[in-house]
Amino acid sequence: MATPLTDQEKRKQISIRGIVGVENVAELKKGFNRHLHFTLVKDRNIATPRDYYFALAHTVRDHLVGRWIRTQQFYYEADPKRVYYLSLEFYMGRTLQNTMINLGLQNACDEAIYQLGLDMEELEEMEEDAGLGNGGLGRLAACFLDSLATLGLAAYGYGIRYEYGIFNQKIRDGWQVEEADDWLRHGNPWEKARPEYMLPVHFYGRVEETRDGSKWVDTQVVLAMPYDTPIPGYMNNTVNTMRLWSARAPNDFNLRDFNVGDYIEAVLDRNLAENISRVLYPNDNFFEGKELRLKQEYFVVAATLQDIIRRFKTTKKGVPGRTSFETFPDKVAIQLNDTHPAMAIPELMRIFVDIEKLDWDTAWDLTRRTFAYTNHTILPEALERWPVELLENLLPRHLQIIYEINQHHLDKVAELYPNDMDKLKKMSLIEEDGVKRVNMAHLCIVGSHAVNGVAQIHSNIIKAEVFRDFSDLEPDKFQNKTNGITPRRWLLLCNPGLAELIAEVIGEDYVKDLSQLQKLKDFVDDATFIRDVAKVKQDNKLKFAQYLEKEYRVKINPSSMFDVHVKRIHEYKRQVLNCLHIIAMYNRIRKNPAAPFVPRTVIIGGKAAPGYHMAKMIIKLITTVGDVVNNDPVVGNKLKVVFLENYRVSLAEKVIPATDLSEQISTAGTEASGTGNMKFMLNGALTIGTMDGANVEMAEEAGEENLFIFGMRVDDVTAMDKKGYDAMEYYKKIPELKQVMDQITSGFFCPKNPDLFKDLTNMLFKHDRFKVFADFEDYLEAQAKVSNLYQVTEWLYLKQVFGINLCKVKPSMSFIPHPKACQCIVDQCMHKNRYCKHKRFPGPADAERAGAREPQATPPQQPSRCP
Repeated sequence: MATPLTDQEKRKQISIRGIVGVENVAELKKGFNRHLHFTLVKDRNIATPRDYYFALAHTVRDHLVGRWIRTQQFYYEADPKRVYYLSLEFYMGRTLQNTMINLGLQNACDEAIYQLGLDMEELEEMEEDAGLGNGGLGRLAACFLDSLATLGLAAYGYGIRYEYGIFNQKIRDGWQVEEADDWLRHGNPWEKARPEYMLPVHFYGRVEETRDGSKWVDTQVVLAMPYDTPIPGYMNNTVNTMRLWSARAPNDFNLRDFNVGDYIEAVLDRNLAENISRVLYPNDNFFEGKELRLKQEYFVVAATLQDIIRRFKTTKKGVPGRTSFETFPDKVAIQLNDTHPAMAIPELMRIFVDIEKLDWDTAWDLTRRTFAYTNHTILPEALERWPVELLENLLPRHLQIIYEINQHHLDKVAELYPNDMDKLKKMSLIEEDGVKRVNMAHLCIVGSHAVNGVAQIHSNIIKAEVFRDFSDLEPDKFQNKTNGITPRRWLLLCNPGLAELIAEVIGEDYVKDLSQLQKLKDFVDDATFIRDVAKVKQDNKLKFAQYLEKEYRVKINPSSMFDVHVKRIHEYKRQVLNCLHIIAMYNRIRKNPAAPFVPRTVIIGGKAAPGYHMAKMIIKLITTVGDVVNNDPVVGNKLKVVFLENYRVSLAEKVIPATDLSEQISTAGTEASGTGNMKFMLNGALTIGTMDGANVEMAEEAGEENLFIFGMRVDDVTAMDKKGYDAMEYYKKIPELKQVMDQITSGFFCPKNPDLFKDLTNMLFKHDRFKVFADFEDYLEAQAKVSNLYQVTEWLYLKQVFGINLCKVKPSMSFIPHPKACQCIVDQCMHKNRYCKHKRFPGPADAERAGAREPQATPPQQPSRCP
């Protein structure tokens, strides 16, 4: 009779990525072959890996369609309040694997593809990233859609279907070079065009005053074609919709008065209309006041609001459609993701007043109760301020409405603060210093019922500093909503080993409720669990090291500490501070090659905005320093520097699970949130960072002692701003900083062009807004603590794995790892045999290979004492 399974053994038989059933596998194989044959018109003799990817994508999509239709039918019948998330960016990444996981099909698909003789990973790599965003703001939007669907909320994402997403970054001779991201060139199996819902969007023209009110006439029309993408919730049969608009010229565009002679030219002019959705602006933290950008912003909100109102008016069969807008805010909630969709406020007012004929006060009340605004940055250069002249030309009626909104707003301010002209000036929607501009953040605040920052420290700065006057006027309007991430993509998808391990000990509920991870506290002293977690991390590191060797031809020591800094390249993110630390470590190794040193692989990645000269110089500095460090025989495998080319969502899914140390080192008070820090922590990386953005709340939750916090706090930065920041003061008093800067300025890293980094060093010495030198010394001290802890952790792991009675490890003690296991650590004391014949001690990944998963019952004899 078979022995009954224990609860733990039962759990290990269940996969959170879906149970494999024979019938499921057979059905998937049948669907795969059907799509290969009928959809792609190919057979196995001529099909390419991309054909196989498309066949699998269509097969998985088949399992979405029924759920998608039923979800929309349910919303139609139940008529819930709908949430509309307006964003100019949705950084979705790849869809196939995420969909398989959310539908519980991952394991069945793996088995079906295996039985078909194909490689699932190869097929997944065929998918293009949907890179319709610059960074955090766009990725947050994507995570929100996943979470809204998982919560079963009636939610829609609205944006633009850019033909070209965020540029592909190539590194040539150390410099960033941009190439177009033609992500649609092979087609997109996940979207469904909806030409039947195509809508007109108007530009230019003039305003006529009539008996019936203002009329916007003589406009130029562009059509908005919707493309729908399904957004599945996790294992709940809910499939929501992301609707992206594509610009189309109407058939009579510039053709009404053509003759044979100018027909070709007239058709070519259609491109001017369709350029609106051609390309994503690759500037996330810099406002570029260009007409095409304003067209994009109005295009998406004009099409979206027409769609929202059509859906609001439509009710289920047999019930008359809505004609009153009294319940509009009860059925419609519109969230503005930063100021990019701010034109939705005057556009909704235009629809209510000019088209639906509501009086101004009623329309304004409905509008304010409908909109909420999320602020994403306090950097002055990122805040949108559109020239009045441009608005007057492109959207004349909207400018009139903005003026009227401003007048009502200032009348209210004047009542509360009589004769305070300075207050009126600071709170006006119209700025009149120099070029007359509309402050879009002020418009969003005035036109919304709720305003939120994206981390507590950021929200506090907004209330106390950036928008203090508005906060004083309406304190209850200002809230905090700390950003989050979806654990489906950022754990289940990218780190299945860790996800399964957690599920084995606490169950699967954490996938929808991360607070369940609190249960892991019960296992902090569980040697088996800790060892398994370390093994998962080491396996991830080995896999990523192989990827780096294949893609970058750099041989990485997989037992070294993976020190990772991946995000957009910007002065405030302070990649340059990281680079200065790399040089300092390099100098220490060269000064005393025999001294103990914890091996590091420093991995930096991110894109610089094409017009951002200083960010491009930072990339060049990192790659130049990396070339010197990686090729210095004195350094060997103690220190390696890798710049990840073309950092994107799919690459983040590879590097984050392999990371030991996450760099979140922005100047305190400059990072709104930074959701990358959460992704790293969820995957078991420790954080070195300033008290900025979400780091603050992470430190509160996990305990500040469990993060490597360094540097100035917000109050320190404010005090330094008042006192004045003197970079030379730090340069003169910190010898290591002086040596590092002297090397850069003297051309040590680029002797052929000693002045290459002149602009960068001038910035650091003369006008560094982000005070790199002020935090340099504290940063180095925190990094030393990181090295000490990493080394001690390695030895503790060896003690658990090999069951040996290791003597105490001195903090300065170090080791040189090697990919192959070495047994001499078992035979002799580590102090006596400091370096074995392999020049290393075994690392966490060696336990399984050495056949020592469980601690040895009788450990080898150790010397009685260390010499």
